Amino acid sequence: MRMLVVLLAWALALAAQAIEADRLVLDARKQVGVTLSYDPAYRQLSYPGGDVPMATGVCTDVVIRALRQQGLDLQEAVHRDMRGNFAVYPRNWGLSRPDSNIDHRRVPNLMTWFKRQGWSLPISQDADSYRAGDIVTWDLGRGLTHIGIVSDRRASNGAPLILHNIGRGTQEEDILFAYRITGHYRPQAQQASALR
Repeated sequence: MRMLVVLLAWALALAAQAIEADRLVLDARKQVGVTLSYDPAYRQLSYPGGDVPMATGVCTDVVIRALRQQGLDLQEAVHRDMRGNFAVYPRNWGLSRPDSNIDHRRVPNLMTWFKRQGWSLPISQDADSYRAGDIVTWDLGRGLTHIGIVSDRRASNGAPLILHNIGRGTQEEDILFAYRITGHYRPQAQQASALR
């Protein structure tokens, strides 16, 4: 009987944890008026669960903070995956090994991790293809990338608003089609092992 209890506990630990789209949007929206600036400086972070001061951050921090509220620590998840699969991640920064201080704060690394989790969806110019809680990435030009979370609110043109930080702190704005979309992701259930 004891063995059955142990096996059941182990199975529950591996059970998928769903990411709730509505809650993801709300957790991103809670950053509006709190994260007031944009600061891409490299910083030493505690690990796991490290973060820069809440008043600042970059575009990835909006996504990281919102997902962390649901138990998915991208700092830890990306770092673990990069430790075992470093060769599949972009080499844009000339690193020879993972760095838990910064890897999860880089859009191309998040794109790779999302794709490896099976979150990728087709890129579309149809506003109805994007649901609240989806994550979108863009090419801003000149080698700059960007990321944000699709809101449950829409602009007057029907496009969903985006929760993001492009330089003025976390905002909710009509930018979905303002730049070239490079990725569309829908967070799905994650294995508990990816959350630890």
